[in-house]
Amino acid sequence: MVELNENKRQAELIQRINELAHKQKKVGLNREEKQEQAALRQEYLANFRQGFKAQLLHTKLYNTQGQEITPAKIRKIQKNKGWRSN
Repeated sequence: MVELNENKRQAELIQRINELAHKQKKVGLNREEKQEQAALRQEYLANFRQGFKAQLLHTKLYNTQGQEITPAKIRKIQKNKGWRSN
């Protein structure tokens, strides 16, 4: 359920960012709207980075011979979080 709320919030952010971008192209934005636009963009990017990092941390990489080649830094984080035993 949390992921659904996060997706909904992300969609709302994108919608509002796009509304402000269209308005900026047509008539321009006042100071408050520019500040809102900047804040929304920062929130969107923070959410994107958080999701991307989570996706990377849950990834294991293998070469063509089937040997795991996940970088040591990621393996260490996965182990510390209890996601892997070795």
